[in-house]
Amino acid sequence: MPPRKGFTLVEFMVSVAVLAILSATAIPNFNYFIVKTRVDNEITELYRLLLLTRNTAINTGYEVTLCPLDDANKCSTDWRQTLSVFIDANDNKIKDNDEKIIKIKNPIVEGDKLQYALSRYRLVYAPTGRTVKWGSNGTFKYCPESLIDLSRGIVVATSGRIYISSDIDNDGKDENRSGKELICR
Repeated sequence: MPPRKGFTLVEFMVSVAVLAILSATAIPNFNYFIVKTRVDNEITELYRLLLLTRNTAINTGYEVTLCPLDDANKCSTDWRQTLSVFIDANDNKIKDNDEKIIKIKNPIVEGDKLQYALSRYRLVYAPTGRTVKWGSNGTFKYCPESLIDLSRGIVVATSGRIYISSDIDNDGKDENRSGKELICR
């Protein structure tokens, strides 16, 4: 009788046990990787949107607004929603019908938080590249729901320059440029 090819029950059970051990150690790390990648992507997309807003103001010679628009096309404080870049020609904090949207950024993942300073409702760049209006400088904070230690931010200076947060003290959490950890409220 020729030898049969295949697995024995013992070989199969050992394989399943090894697979279960590998899965148990890899799945938590995989979740961490997915959340970290999502946060990094959101911060990068927001950074590019801020650069576009500033460069559009410089290149067009007009003040350019970045804000989340509500259902009435008025700037709101809900930064988790779709963000819009536009020239608010009459400075009424509303995207009027004759004002064109330059760029939009889709809403963030449900449950995550995106905050700009303490409930500010818009960021406006002047043709000089500086921020204008009271309170335009501040920090954008992106905090994922499940892994708060992966929070990241972007600091917007009055000069108009933007800086992505980093882990200054090597504790695994990002801080702003003055060393304060980023915490969403």
